[in-house]
Amino acid sequence: MTYRLLPEWYPQDGIQLTWPRHDGDWAPLLARIEATLERIVMATTRFQRVLICVPDELTRQRLAATFEAYGVPASRLQLIVAPTDDTWARDHGPIGVTDEKGQMVMLDYTFTGWGGKFPAERDNQLTQRLADAGVWACPVAPRDLILEGGGIETDGEGTLLTTEACLLNSNRNPTLSRAQIEAQLGEDFGVDRVLWLTNGHLEGDDTDSHIDTLARFCDPSTIAYVRCDDPNDPHYSALAAMEQELQAFRQRNGEPYRLIALPWPQACFDPDDGHRLPATYANFLIINQAVLVPTYGDPADVTALHALANAFPEHMLIPIECTSVIRQHGSLHCLTMQLPQGTLAQGAPAQRSGDTD
Repeated sequence: MTYRLLPEWYPQDGIQLTWPRHDGDWAPLLARIEATLERIVMATTRFQRVLICVPDELTRQRLAATFEAYGVPASRLQLIVAPTDDTWARDHGPIGVTDEKGQMVMLDYTFTGWGGKFPAERDNQLTQRLADAGVWACPVAPRDLILEGGGIETDGEGTLLTTEACLLNSNRNPTLSRAQIEAQLGEDFGVDRVLWLTNGHLEGDDTDSHIDTLARFCDPSTIAYVRCDDPNDPHYSALAAMEQELQAFRQRNGEPYRLIALPWPQACFDPDDGHRLPATYANFLIINQAVLVPTYGDPADVTALHALANAFPEHMLIPIECTSVIRQHGSLHCLTMQLPQGTLAQGAPAQRSGDTD
């Protein structure tokens, strides 16, 4: 069966978040990352639902009370207890597609912690656990292919944008050739064009150059991308080469894409060991009627918001401060997964517990 991958601007039931464990990688920054996640929930529930996977019943009760006090409508929030490894819902969450009859299906790809870099067994099981808890309103289709949501972008019209460094990396699907991967993407996503970026990376990125840190479809003819304007920055040459690749890409009708350059924030470094952190404005999240934009307390924040306002003239732009998020080498989009219309069970209670075994 051939499916169609839905673009992020397709109407959504909600978004998925995975709340951090107190004993996980976020432990030293737990209060900060929880504050950021709370801001995401508060912004998103103005427009749609938020599904949150939480590590234990005490956290579920605490968050239920917190968001009730904040005035979040109970109908907009669903808290599910389920074991997880980390918070990056973009990469362990399901990918929503439609089948040949237009019915929703959740594709459940294999998640290995970005090529075996980090523990991921519990995260890899999460989509099925949510199915067992009655969360989804549509079937879940497991996939053996190793693939993360942050590694792909679509225009919703048969074109996929991705990077060679990620999808062709030997730590993902080493037995598959480019042609075989393209064939699988065509079957799963209904795409007949794959635009491969050869260049582009961010220091401090654990994902092997996920596309959602570099270049994003804003509509079928528009791509927003990061541009480095500092010749002394180590990213300069690779991102300039990526820009040339984007300029050479063509839409299906032969026209060049409308390209919107996103500014380059000042270099951010980890305060503990000094390594560079992957701050990027490309890691925005499109929801119903709004776009959540990561900011970093940088002068370029305003420039980025203006650029994305040009890309999304009919959306409200909501800045979300993400200086704590990049401490664990991701940003706003990485924390979230959109759930297209028809994927969340409408009759599900606002709070319920899943299997915690």
